[in-house]
Amino acid sequence: MSGNFEARLTELGENLPDAPAPAANYVPFVITGDLVFISGQISKDGDGNMITGKLGDNMGVEAGQAAAKVCALNLIAQLKAACGGDLDRLIKVVKLGGFVNCTPDFTDHPSVINGASDFFGTVFGDTGAHARAAVGCSSLPLGVAVEIEGIFQIS
Repeated sequence: MSGNFEARLTELGENLPDAPAPAANYVPFVITGDLVFISGQISKDGDGNMITGKLGDNMGVEAGQAAAKVCALNLIAQLKAACGGDLDRLIKVVKLGGFVNCTPDFTDHPSVINGASDFFGTVFGDTGAHARAAVGCSSLPLGVAVEIEGIFQIS
């Protein structure tokens, strides 16, 4: 039987991907005390398709938000792995760090990262309310549009 948070994902019609493997020399997450630090998750969907693009050039805010939501799903998949398969161990989404691949004159980074923040609120309710940073970058790994890292409190 799945827990409350996984049931909510199912209600929303979302399928949690397998936790992505690291693409370089790092671990996907580190647990210290009751905190889980999850490495940056890129906009790569469950089928392995990269969501690439540069905001302010060949990608609009709405497409960027969709890419951020994919990052959020990957963060949740890593969190589930860190929690031994039990997402209901989540106490709080503490902080997200969002990175947006964009042109120098693009300034709507917060709206793009809202694609992840809004999704966490929808899935986790008040538990999903978090502190956050949204930063523009000249490029991201593999040309992806968005990368997001997170800190989570678990039981």
